[in-house]
Amino acid sequence: EERNVQVAWYMTAIVVGALGATYASVPLYKVFCQATGFGGTTQRVNFDDAAQRLATLRPVKDANLVTIRFDTTVNDIMPWEFTPVTLDVKVVPGETALSFFRVKNRSDKAITGVATYNVYPPKMGLYFQKIQCFCFEEQRLLPGETVDMPVFFFIDPDMLDDPQVSYVTDVTLSYTFFQTDEDD
Repeated sequence: EERNVQVAWYMTAIVVGALGATYASVPLYKVFCQATGFGGTTQRVNFDDAAQRLATLRPVKDANLVTIRFDTTVNDIMPWEFTPVTLDVKVVPGETALSFFRVKNRSDKAITGVATYNVYPPKMGLYFQKIQCFCFEEQRLLPGETVDMPVFFFIDPDMLDDPQVSYVTDVTLSYTFFQTDEDD
């Protein structure tokens, strides 16, 4: 009987551990991707370091222009229009840029959505530094509402020292909005 109780405790611990790992997998994966740039995940500048980093950031003289193209999609069930206000911007490494994305709720209900993003080529995710972004934050739009959302970013000049990406002149920043909530 004591052996059965011990086995029951082990099995309970395994089930609780598996549920905990399942619950924690998405935030842990997000942290892993942001830390490593895995899958083209861009880097986000820490607010404590942002002011210091921006104060010392300078565009690299004589560097090739990098064209940042913007790609937007929405989940199939989401009645939103989502487009970049400008299709692309050209920057040199070390130069900051601000771009806007327009979102319109075409439904007659208030809807909340969350945007995910990635960068192509994936290795550039390490050097695409976002200072401000609407991604991974819930955006709630009322029926028929239109909102312009900013992305403030720069290309880290360290990319020029990385032989895997130093030649890159075209980068695509892709966003996808997913519905998270709807009001009746």
